[in-house]
Amino acid sequence: MAGQGTPATALLARQRVPHTVHPYDVPADTPHYGAEVAAALGVPPDRVFKSLVVEVDGALAVAVVPVTGELDLKALAAALGGKRAALADRALAERTTGYVRGGISPLGQRRRLPTVLDSSAEALPEMYVSAGRRGLQLRLAPADLIRLTDATTAPLSA
Repeated sequence: MAGQGTPATALLARQRVPHTVHPYDVPADTPHYGAEVAAALGVPPDRVFKSLVVEVDGALAVAVVPVTGELDLKALAAALGGKRAALADRALAERTTGYVRGGISPLGQRRRLPTVLDSSAEALPEMYVSAGRRGLQLRLAPADLIRLTDATTAPLSA
């Protein structure tokens, strides 16, 4: 798909990881954005995941959680061996990952951050994450995401 290359899709191509790219059209300010993205893609919402940049004890990390739930910050801190977690400042998250909010992919970030994937993904045959641009999702196997991001898994969704 010409014109849809992002650092995330370039990484998948270099690594020869099976994936598909799925464009969608959902306004960024839509309530229940993740559920609307799943509906636009025609997939169950528990297969669509959002990537959130967080600070755990002052260090940045990425939490990848289903759009159907909320990030449990205490569970995330525990998964990374920390005490406190909070969502990172938007500008810092964008500068660190090289992506804009609403299009942050767990793959191909400017600076690779420790990543924790919600353990619900392990039971899925495939999952969807941002391709690194608003309006673009990637479908891939959870095991490939775990391998490429060196992610750990933990129950993160409340």
